[in-house]
Amino acid sequence: MLRTPDLPGTLAFYRDVLGFGLASGALEQGWLALRRDGAELMLSGMNDHEGDTVPGFTGSLYLEVADVDALWDAVRDHARICHTPETFAYGMREFAVYDNNGYLLQFGTPVADDT
Repeated sequence: MLRTPDLPGTLAFYRDVLGFGLASGALEQGWLALRRDGAELMLSGMNDHEGDTVPGFTGSLYLEVADVDALWDAVRDHARICHTPETFAYGMREFAVYDNNGYLLQFGTPVADDT
């Protein structure tokens, strides 16, 4: 579950930029479950019990997608870029962007081994 001080803005980013749909929850309830192509992600407002003041996460979210280049074409003008598509020696073609909270999102597609 990713926490955000701007739940409506975060919903807009994941829905309008990344194509996620609302699976359950509601803004009025302070949490949302979003779904796209079998992946589900939960969002919530800040947690008063834990004293959240800003979004915080030391890792990245990695999502394997069917066509990383098509997704790149759809999102590159609508998100802050970490790195553009690149094919790595470990057999993945990937790019990474930041969401509206600064969470790092990485997307990858396996590439065929031509050896």
